Amino acid sequence: MEIFKTIFLLTALTLLFVFIGGYIGGRNGMLIAFGIAVAMNFFSYFYSDKLVLKHYRAIEVGKQNAKGFYEIVERLAQKANLPMPKVYIIPESVPNAFATGRNPKNAAVAATEGLLNLLTPQEIEGVMAHELSHVKHYDILIGSVTATIAGAIAIIANIMHYGGAFNSGRNRQNPLVMIAIAIVLPLAATIIQMTISRNREYMADEGAAKITKHPEWLQSALSKLDSYAKGGVMQQASQESAHMFIVNPFASKKVSFRELFSTHPSTQNRIKRLEDLKGKV
Repeated sequence: MEIFKTIFLLTALTLLFVFIGGYIGGRNGMLIAFGIAVAMNFFSYFYSDKLVLKHYRAIEVGKQNAKGFYEIVERLAQKANLPMPKVYIIPESVPNAFATGRNPKNAAVAATEGLLNLLTPQEIEGVMAHELSHVKHYDILIGSVTATIAGAIAIIANIMHYGGAFNSGRNRQNPLVMIAIAIVLPLAATIIQMTISRNREYMADEGAAKITKHPEWLQSALSKLDSYAKGGVMQQASQESAHMFIVNPFASKKVSFRELFSTHPSTQNRIKRLEDLKGKV
């Protein structure tokens, strides 16, 4: 199912690029846009995970320099019957974590220094079990691709402000239509991000509870992370990759029209659902 959803997203991106290219620059614009879309699709599938890790300045670690954290992930991967993912630490004081990669064999999990300093070993285990649950259900593939697609659409929207970027000498397009497209495109990016269903977070929470057999560990971690997130924003946080984190990195900002479409369910609801799992896992 996740593969089909990824193919759908890549196809949607290609059609969007081609449509905009054709509208602005005719046949030549359409061909240019198609070429860009093919390159973007190839890049997002194979390299979007590396781009996200680089964006957040994540540092790969092992037993020699992060023994406790590495061993937690190693133990959980064995419990979940998953290949050992690469482990990263993000030099950031705001606590948060995410998983990325296109499949379990090419997965990576990352946590901020703030998370490792704030949480107890049991709470860290709950968080990383959540991330490994995303890995197990291939959520990370569609999450990584979506981050790149949303960013690409945002770039197109910026190009639209200048109008005629692909213009091949034809009469200039209706400026009202150009403005309308420039406004609609960012909303399209948001809608694409919404395809990362909120149910994925619930499913990953449930998966974490099944792996650790202790829903209360993740409950406690979510409560701490949510409280801390409301007090500050990660330095490198971007809207395009916000959906990948265990808690919304923009929780401290005032609610805007865009944030009404958040891919994160409320922490209170997540904690309540974990409470219902006690004694059942």
